[in-house]
Amino acid sequence: MKKLTVLLILSSFFVNCTNQQARKPISQSSGSFINESIERNKVLIADEEKAIENFIKKDSLNQYISSPKGYWYSYNTKVDQATVTPVRGDIAYFDYELKSLDGKIIYTKAELKPQTYYVDKENILMGLRDGIKIMKKGEEITFLFPSHIGYGYHGDNDKIGTNEPLLCTVILKEIKKDTSNK
Repeated sequence: MKKLTVLLILSSFFVNCTNQQARKPISQSSGSFINESIERNKVLIADEEKAIENFIKKDSLNQYISSPKGYWYSYNTKVDQATVTPVRGDIAYFDYELKSLDGKIIYTKAELKPQTYYVDKENILMGLRDGIKIMKKGEEITFLFPSHIGYGYHGDNDKIGTNEPLLCTVILKEIKKDTSNK
């Protein structure tokens, strides 16, 4: 009797093992997450651009220029002389301040301290990387950066929130050639 029970158990085990079919995956990759993310980002960018347009309309004292890189800027102090602008490898010395679009100061010039930037050789705020290169020594420019060229989705883990467009005022103090081969 024992042998018969063991034989039945073993035979049912082999029958069950040989008749199993591969399971289908629980989830399938359709690309829908990426497509939904793209759509969310398009809406986000459109909303931020609308907020920036509203800001520009309200600021009737300044004339804003749209850059091909996706930000806007206005000269507070413009140098009309044909002088140089920073290029890759130059050292740019500047001060800046960050505000929200409603004018609330996020970081003062004192908090951010005078900056030394090796043009295109250091990682700084994406909008500033390009913005610095349009400036001449002595100019002060106010930039309006959408979040995707500011601090983006993540913010700065301190005072700048997620997806926050920024008003950034920059004063370019000096431009020097880099002689240190950094």
